[in-house]
Amino acid sequence: MKIKFILLLISSVVFVSCNTKNKKSDATDLKVTDGAIRILNYDQLKPLLEQEDDKIHVVNFWATWCKPCVEELPAFEKLDREYKDKNVELLLVSLDFPNQIKSELLPFIKERNLKPEVVVLDDPDQDKWINGISKDWSGAIPATIIYKNGKRAFFEQSFNYDLLTQELQQFLN
Repeated sequence: MKIKFILLLISSVVFVSCNTKNKKSDATDLKVTDGAIRILNYDQLKPLLEQEDDKIHVVNFWATWCKPCVEELPAFEKLDREYKDKNVELLLVSLDFPNQIKSELLPFIKERNLKPEVVVLDDPDQDKWINGISKDWSGAIPATIIYKNGKRAFFEQSFNYDLLTQELQQFLN
């Protein structure tokens, strides 16, 4: 009788602890070497696109299958390295297909040793999130938002480092 009670108690504790482990967020986390990548729907991503603090936020929408996106990534990585201490925060929002995250995106991040934060936007309601991000956005990538508090600029284009820092200067002054 005591053994059954103890087994029942242990099972209950294990079940409850596993069941409440990830109650904080509905975002899915996948491991990337020593870190994790979050998979977000638009409602979860939206607060990251509207932060009101003293930082300049640069948000780049890209995918591993998009050649212009991959070609401009070094400019964003350099921006992250050179402006991190100047209150500039970079977020890379991957639009890779959900069934290719493990096979394409995670190896891409690992091989390139991407340092900026990468999140995946996985939301089937494209009309909602494309228009929510910018009414001017056709949905084509690469696309970038630069914002600080009430000031915001949207770009549906590729960047090189010089052009990217030129646009960033409008927010540094």
